[in-house]
Amino acid sequence: MYPESSWEPVPARSTANLAVRFVLTVVVLPLHWALVLVGTVALLAFSLVGDLLTLIPGAAKGFLNGVDKLGDRVELWPRWFVSWPELRHEGDADFYRARSDDAVARHTRAATTVRKGVVPPWTCAIPIRKYRAVGAGYALRAAEARGWALRHDEWSDLPNELKLRRVPEEPAPDVAGA
Repeated sequence: MYPESSWEPVPARSTANLAVRFVLTVVVLPLHWALVLVGTVALLAFSLVGDLLTLIPGAAKGFLNGVDKLGDRVELWPRWFVSWPELRHEGDADFYRARSDDAVARHTRAATTVRKGVVPPWTCAIPIRKYRAVGAGYALRAAEARGWALRHDEWSDLPNELKLRRVPEEPAPDVAGA
């Protein structure tokens, strides 16, 4: 299914590479966010005119499918992004272990919190920036301990991302009827 090397920690990146990517992040990321915001506003403006598409059979469905695909491709935090903690802690297994555990705990809280009228998410994706120095195998074992499993309907993009699904809990056995 996946090569064994996909589950192991990723080799540490060079400090020079990270420093250049960090500077690019500081300069380019605000521009990226501005473009995402402008694109969202433009999409909303077009959707007001797009109400006319309801007069054409099937056009509204195609428009919504296009918006969904666009939303899947545009990332708020691009893969090239390097944060200050990543720059300082590259290769530090303890830092990434804590970061991976925190990401799994956050997704678990979101999936187990019951709010009126809100369906909890049953899938999640953990990016490599959360488990780089400990590997996807560690992140998967930590997630399995909290009730998650690999998604079977959509492949994970190892080593870039780990896609998980929530495993439904077994109902308690009925002992009163026995």
